[in-house]
Parts: sequence; structure tokens; C-alpha cells
Amino acid sequence: MSAVLDQKKQVVEEIRSKIKDAKSIVLVDYRGLTVEEVTELRKKYTQAGVDYKVYKNTMMRFAFKEEGYEAFNEFLVGPNAIAISKDDVVAPARIANDFVKEHKNLEFKAGIVEGEIVGVDKIKAIGELPSKEVLLTQLVIALNSPISKFARTIQAIVDKEPQEA
Repeated sequence: MSAVLDQKKQVVEEIRSKIKDAKSIVLVDYRGLTVEEVTELRKKYTQAGVDYKVYKNTMMRFAFKEEGYEAFNEFLVGPNAIAISKDDVVAPARIANDFVKEHKNLEFKAGIVEGEIVGVDKIKAIGELPSKEVLLTQLVIALNSPISKFARTIQAIVDKEPQEA
């Protein structure tokens, strides 16, 4: 009996360690997905550096309670899978959101984003955001544009002055 209890404690500790410093957590209901579809989803998460796993709800309840997310336990009903990212806030929601477009059987249940429990609508909204790399590229382009215009204006003034002199 003690070995079983120790094994369960290890699973709870594994979950706790994953959610402790997570930037983003997405809980989904995977009922209706085929084995191939689940494998495809797991592969997409793995490529993005997101941990995707199915745990028993009881084990997740203990872990979330111990980490101060007891309110999250209301969503732990039925078959659940959890996607956890320690680096990218958007990745778990974006991957699931893209996957839902092709496979209607995957359903969002809830999530935790930077320590805040969020509902389905907010998870879907986060899933629509572009990736971090795309956002950084857009920022660089936006910052570069005024500088480039300024440089061209200065160059036009410099080019014009010698003709007038």
C-alpha cells in the first residue's frame, strides 16, 4: 500500500514542479480525438517546447491546491489533458486553437496565464495572438520605420544643399 501512495505522491510532485513556474497552462478535453490526432497534437506541443500530458484529475487537484490554484479544480471534471509552458505564454493556447480549427473534438476548458485563472474566451483570445517571434519582428519593424524615414529625410536635406550652394 505504501508503494502505491509513494507513487501517487511522486506524480503530484511532478505536476507541482511543472505548474510552479509555468507561464501558461491550458486544460483541454480530448474526448473524440483519435490516437493519430492526439499524437499529432502531442508532436506540435513537443516541437514548441510545451509539455502536454494526461494526468488523473485527483492528482492534478492535489497539485493545483498545493500551488494555490484551488479554484482551478472546478474544471477538473471528465477526461482532461494539460499543456504547460514555462517559456512562452501564448504557445499552449495558440497550438490548441490552431488544432481546434482542423479537429473540432478538442475543447478548451480553462487555463492559467501568468498566475491568473482564465476561462475559455480568454484562452481562445490568447490563442489568436501571434507567436513571440512574430510580435518581436513586428516591434522591430515598427521601431525601424520612423528611424528609416528620419534618416532618408536627413539624407535628402544633405543631398539638396550642395546643389543650392
